[in-house]
Amino acid sequence: MGVKVRQKVKGKGKPWWVFISHKGKRTSRKVDDKKAAEEVASIIRAKLKLGEFDFEKPKQAPSFEEYAKMWLSLPHDWKESTKESYLNNLENHIYPVFGTTPINEIKRKDLKSFFDKLLSNGVATNTVALIRSPIIGVLSHALDSELIETNPIVGLKLIQKKTQLDIEPLSKDDVGRLLVAAQAYNKGAYYSSILCALMTGMRIGEVRALKWNDVDFENRLIEVKRSCRRGRITKPKSGKIRRVDMSPHLAKVLRELKHKQWKKYAGKDLPQWVFTNIRGGMLRYMAFKKALMACLKLAGLRKIRIHDLRHTYATIRLLSGHNIGDVSYQLGHSSIKITYDTYGHWLPGTFKSEVDELDNLHPDAPHMHPESDFGKKVVSI
Repeated sequence: MGVKVRQKVKGKGKPWWVFISHKGKRTSRKVDDKKAAEEVASIIRAKLKLGEFDFEKPKQAPSFEEYAKMWLSLPHDWKESTKESYLNNLENHIYPVFGTTPINEIKRKDLKSFFDKLLSNGVATNTVALIRSPIIGVLSHALDSELIETNPIVGLKLIQKKTQLDIEPLSKDDVGRLLVAAQAYNKGAYYSSILCALMTGMRIGEVRALKWNDVDFENRLIEVKRSCRRGRITKPKSGKIRRVDMSPHLAKVLRELKHKQWKKYAGKDLPQWVFTNIRGGMLRYMAFKKALMACLKLAGLRKIRIHDLRHTYATIRLLSGHNIGDVSYQLGHSSIKITYDTYGHWLPGTFKSEVDELDNLHPDAPHMHPESDFGKKVVSI
């Protein structure tokens, strides 16, 4: 027999609960405060001894999948891409394991075994963290709804494994060869879009969703206001509009592209998209990918992912000694820490000459006059 008093969620003003466990049966009662809960617990203990306490037949808790679908349908302050990620991870990873399990029967050891198996199968730690996110949300809501007594995932840590980010940028020479190939491939149809990706670091979804009214030729700026993801127009990944600088050559190429569109659609409305398909609609992702692969092959370069064009922009600028704060902003990173964490290992020795300047602080440095006041003070010490 067991009658215990405690809070499900610790904190001032949180309700107290009396948990009863007797002969394989369990139930609970919610009470407003600790003192009242202790009094209720004493009464229940006495009734249990006298055999006068009746256990209510417990209601069947919903399955994890049923509850998760209800949770997803609630209004949330999420980006569309976040909801897609949750749904994808639930359907592909979580439902097959926990979908039919009543939500109040999911144990901490089950969750730990689930995550350990993912990691042992080679799933990256960051990916496992993404898979864990909707589980946290569902179980937290179930706790607040008093369907479960404790949240088994709280405090459950993943085994952290440091992984090297898979970045394979092109070199400056490679970029030159790729752009020459892009001018030759399909009469240069994809040259401007490939150039834009390389010269701005914009994500492919941002490049595809670029409109002519986002391009400021006078100030050589591009306003990144939107992105295209899985056929839907969304906000940029950071959720914020940013301004990206255009090089003189990119501005010239885009001017020429706009002029060609004017001539092609003379007497008709100019397409709203900067980079279009043959019918004037938005450039398709797979068409861009196919063209990029063809240009890489034509240039005699290895295959890379589309996102490596963005990595190429970042690494070339940083290796050239450009200000990392500006590079971070142009990329649309939410903080400069992300830029350091992503590209820091590409910079060993880059700023050695700047470190060498610290030698100038020494009194024996060639530039320092031996009779200067500072020199005299240091030598006298």
